[in-house]
Formats: sequence, C-alpha cells, structure tokens
Amino acid sequence: MGEFAPGGPPTGQSVLPRRRSLLAVAAGLAATAVAACGEPQAARPRPVQASTPVQASTPVLEDVSQRPVVPEKLPAVPSKAQLVTEFSGRKPVEWGLDVTGVVSKTASTHAVLTFDACGGPHGSDCDQRLLQTLRKLNVPATLFLNGRWIKANPGLAADLAADPLFELGNHGFQHRPLSVSGRSAYGIAGTSTAGEVYDEIMGNQEAMEQLCGKAPRFFRAGTAYYDDVAAAITRALQLVPVSFTVNGDGGATFPAPTVAAEVGKIGVGQGAGQIVISHFNQPAGGTAEGYARALPGLLDRGVTFAQLGDTLTL
Repeated sequence: MGEFAPGGPPTGQSVLPRRRSLLAVAAGLAATAVAACGEPQAARPRPVQASTPVQASTPVLEDVSQRPVVPEKLPAVPSKAQLVTEFSGRKPVEWGLDVTGVVSKTASTHAVLTFDACGGPHGSDCDQRLLQTLRKLNVPATLFLNGRWIKANPGLAADLAADPLFELGNHGFQHRPLSVSGRSAYGIAGTSTAGEVYDEIMGNQEAMEQLCGKAPRFFRAGTAYYDDVAAAITRALQLVPVSFTVNGDGGATFPAPTVAAEVGKIGVGQGAGQIVISHFNQPAGGTAEGYARALPGLLDRGVTFAQLGDTLTL
C-alpha cells in the first residue's frame, strides 16, 4: 500500500538470518521458501492463540496412507492478450478500498497482520525492529513485497521467503493503484488499461515465484485501491485481491501511540477475521514501537493471529 495520508482511512533480541543471495535460495532453500508462499505446510507455525484444554481425540481407524495423492490443478493463467480481449470492453462502476471481488475481512476467528514493502526511492528500507518483535512473540504475518523493494533487497527478500513465520504476497511491479481507466489514489497514478493491470500484477509475479518456488496467491495493489474490473482481472490471474479492515499505521505516518491504539482495537469476537495493514519498509516511523506496545496486550486478551493463507482460499 504505501503512501496513506495521515487523515486517510484511517524489541526483541532475535535478528534476521544472514543474508543469502537469491541464487543460493533457489539452489538450497527452495523447500522452506515454498512454505512461505504456497499452501499451508505442516512445518508452518500454527496461529498464535491462547492456551486451551487439550481434548482427547477419537482414534482414526482407517489407513489412508495408501491413498493416491492427487495434486490440485488450476487452469492455465491467461496470457496478456487473452486478458485484454476479455476485459477491454468492460467499464468499471466501483472504485475504492472495498469493491466487488476484493477481500478486506476473512471468516476466520483469527486476525491477520499484513505488512507492505512498497519500494521506490523512499520506500526500500526494512524495519528490522518490527520483524524482531513479530519473531520474539511468534506472531505470524503476511508480507506484501513490491517489485522495486525486491530488486533493492534480494538477499533480505530471500531470508523472508525462507522464514515460515512469514507468508509473502505480491504488491505489484511499480506500486500503482489498480484501475482500467487511469484512476489515481493519494496522488499516485493508477493503471489505465486491462493490459497495464496485467503488467502491474504479472511484472512482479516472476520474481515472487523465484523467491518462493511457487506463485503467491495474494495481491495487494499500491495504495490498496482497485476498481471492480481490475479486481476481476486479478482473480482471473489466480490471485486474491486484498484490502484491509484496520489501518494500523496510516501508511507509516502514524506515531507509535497512534499505531498502538489502532492495532489495539482488534478484539476477541468482534475483531475476529480482521485484516490489519501496516508497513515494514519505514523504520523511521512509529510502526515498530506501536506494535511492540500493542501485541503483548492483544495476546494476553486471547486475540489470535494467522497468515492469509490459513484463512483464505482462491
């Protein structure tokens, strides 16, 4: 997402693993990287939750070990020419953060923390303190990476892909709002045709596949703005377009007390299924300190957290 205006809708001791080159990840870390971007794996940490009594389970008598494993097969991703032919004649009727086809909340009992890395001249840094807090508290999260950020941080991106606590999503090639008519948001010009929507999504998809060993399943447009036609194109490309319910850091403009207050609004019951958006590419902001203040209290109150992949399907 990235450049929210302040008035817009709305430390741990562990350190990041040594940076490894993107080639090293492709050669030696493919198995763990897949867990970060693909379907939930057995090795992935379970959603963080309050302790509950353990119930004795009923023994499973059927031996299913000999059942054949049938891999899930999705239809081929359409080409750019096919997308242009199918969608060029459609006129959008919706524009914003919550349009038809875009997910802003899940049906899960867990909250989902999402953090964007928007890239570009002022957005290619990394908030190590924030990541350390998530690791110290064992709180899973979904990280949306922009193509420019990956290009500026190839080793760090590979480290994140290899960490099962984090799931990676596609944050676009140039961090543009997703439109077929040239709409803009927060002063950022959006895509203007179905072909440009394809380029914005798929221009970053190859880099994400190289990182993860598998195509990511979730996409967030720059600024999280979409029109309904662009959202439909995203789904046709076999990605779920994602927005948010809670604006945790106002595009990395909120001071720490405000971040803590906004994130602290997540609650048990009424807060279930909320998707929280914040940023991990602006270490000078108040995001890391705000989360360090808010998360312990949320965990104490029994709020649980999960990755998008544990709560949503295509």
